[in-house]
Amino acid sequence: MSGRTRSPAVAGSFYPGTQPTLAAAADALLDAVEASGASRAVVAPHAGYVYSGPIAASAYAALRGRREELARVAILGPAHFVPLRGAAVPAADAWETPLGALVIDAGLRDAALAAGAVADDGPHEGEHAVEVQLPFLQRLCDVPPAVLPVAVGETTVDEAADLVGALWEEADAVVVSTDLSHYLPEPAAREADRRTAEAIVGRRAEEIGPYDACGSFALRGLLAHAARIGAAVRLLDLRTSADTAGGPERVVGYGAFAVG
Repeated sequence: MSGRTRSPAVAGSFYPGTQPTLAAAADALLDAVEASGASRAVVAPHAGYVYSGPIAASAYAALRGRREELARVAILGPAHFVPLRGAAVPAADAWETPLGALVIDAGLRDAALAAGAVADDGPHEGEHAVEVQLPFLQRLCDVPPAVLPVAVGETTVDEAADLVGALWEEADAVVVSTDLSHYLPEPAAREADRRTAEAIVGRRAEEIGPYDACGSFALRGLLAHAARIGAAVRLLDLRTSADTAGGPERVVGYGAFAVG
């Protein structure tokens, strides 16, 4: 951290580390996908852009129809490196990428705190799950939105759904950041991810476990909230790292989904 602004943790590794190259990379990924609606929420993967960037772009294409109204966006992802019970939002005032700083939305933070989250920068330090989503929003929107990163650790489905519901009421869009299966042989990964995708589209939160999606707790909350309000979920893209930049022996699964 530098003052009250979080510096990028994975610029130059998960995505390009300079403004011109990152802008060009994000634009190319977004331009390669046709707009697919004006959704209220999306699920997007969070690996390096060379691996999951095309699938993540499919998710953001589902927000393109609303990009002029996306002033406040909540982004929920896992805490890969810090044990976490419940959810943590930043105490910092801004998060930076090579494309510039994004203000942390104080109103969204208050809504998350009221729903049981804590203000703690620790789970966000070194974490990539939310950070890799930010350049997509910066290039998608004419005016970069204010954001609320949320690290979601171990929670019940109802706790996570209550958190998502509180943010849904306040934010213009909700993004859940998660990859799917990890390090299975390609045929096994495709079968596992197919089952997970069916559960996601069916809003069957209870069928999704931590080995099905690394962001399972936030994902389960989004699906349970969608079921509560009757919002449909649709599959946009489902691939593995073997489809993009990796070998077939140990792959990671990526899915993009739109809600509402």
